[in-house]
Amino acid sequence: MKTEIHENFASTLPANDDHPYRTGAWRPQTTEYDAWDLEVEGEIPRDLAGVYLRNTENPLLAPIERYHPFDGDGMLHSISFEDGDAVYRNRFVRTDGFAAEREAGESLFAGAAENTKLARRECDLGARPNMKDASSTDIVVHNGEALSSFWLCGDLYRHDPKTLAPLGKAGFGGRFPKEGVSAHPKIDEVSGEMLFFNYGTEAPYMHYGVLDPDGSLAHYVDIPLPGARMPHDMAFTENFAILNDCPMFWNPDLLKKGHHVSSYYPELPTRFGVIPRRGSAENVRWFEAAPTYVLHWINAYEEGDEIILDGFFQENPSPEREPGMTPQQMMLRFLDLHTMQAYPHRWRFDLKTGECHEERLSDRVMEFGMINGRYGGRRNRYSYNALPAKGWFGFEGVIKQDLETGREEVVELSEGVYASETVMAPRIGSRAEDDGYLVTFTMDMNEDRSHCLVLDAANPAAEPVAKITLPERMSCGTHAFWHGTGN
Repeated sequence: MKTEIHENFASTLPANDDHPYRTGAWRPQTTEYDAWDLEVEGEIPRDLAGVYLRNTENPLLAPIERYHPFDGDGMLHSISFEDGDAVYRNRFVRTDGFAAEREAGESLFAGAAENTKLARRECDLGARPNMKDASSTDIVVHNGEALSSFWLCGDLYRHDPKTLAPLGKAGFGGRFPKEGVSAHPKIDEVSGEMLFFNYGTEAPYMHYGVLDPDGSLAHYVDIPLPGARMPHDMAFTENFAILNDCPMFWNPDLLKKGHHVSSYYPELPTRFGVIPRRGSAENVRWFEAAPTYVLHWINAYEEGDEIILDGFFQENPSPEREPGMTPQQMMLRFLDLHTMQAYPHRWRFDLKTGECHEERLSDRVMEFGMINGRYGGRRNRYSYNALPAKGWFGFEGVIKQDLETGREEVVELSEGVYASETVMAPRIGSRAEDDGYLVTFTMDMNEDRSHCLVLDAANPAAEPVAKITLPERMSCGTHAFWHGTGN
């Protein structure tokens, strides 16, 4: 392996750090690398062409008071494949907040588990004031640019998808919304459009928009809600976008006093807003379903007069506080997907009758579902879902779920080895939905290394096609994306 250090960063985190999301599998990095001539077990397929991108939360500075793992600065990781070769890079996202805190040498903004009044510098972008837009949640590629985003709405930071070179903030031709953009903008690989939403604490509380393939803002409308909500994801079909109003949101009474405390309201239904891709607020049709909170959707598509939506239904969105819990334990209980009992679920919206029917798709806890991106908004058969660890936020493997037969193929990693969100990369000349590869980064606590695994998507439980060694063990994180460059 040949490596070149791009930049080293100083950290003010304690040397004897004991925070569960700054140690172990979540240990942050301080070094940016370029790496090539990578060590490979097996062989990198020559028909694998494109780049696997991953976003991680990677703190450098001690928090003002209390650290939540979603507060960490965004660090992007890329591994690009071409003609049987691979090149790895990692870079911090040079956000405005990152630059300001590096200059100050201390944290300036309030974290997710801190009172916003603690902030040493004001910031009003996004759904919650005085928080740093760390751009550390999601990553997608649109119009040839990799766009990183923040879970509480913010700017979109642009990068070269291969080199990760910063390209500035997205401007949408001077029409970037003042409300920002939430994590999980959706890329329609068929039309080339990008669909997005945002939310906030002032009426109408949500907006929805569409970018044309060239990156220009083509559509942006209000989506009035009954009050401030906390949607995290959206879905789309060929002709519609699907937004949501889940009954878990900031307590309205406490919000009036400036406190952002989420509460679950099981007496309220989950509502789904189905809007034509370029429709207005008057075109939204609302469907009601069983109360829950959905962190991530898998896919949606049209079938006759119905829209089918798959996602992860939480049976227990608000785990109870247990006696003796510390403030940190109370905060972090919302990160255990087993405790929240997240299961694959299907909703069917009848566009003629207005009725909604729903069913569970598995009795196994799963989340972070990915599909072959060419089937986004179209009928898909396969989903590649993360197998969550118990008791904390991490992934122990991946499950290929056949949504037609119900068959589940489980790839469990060795004890002490954890996966990233796993993407499906169609091979050059692919002719079937699962004709390609699964690509993921791993965090191996036993060897203190990270690898990139390439699996056969048609037979993921087989031995890896390739296992590629990376220069340093990375941190666990959230989301990933595959950007193919082959035909």
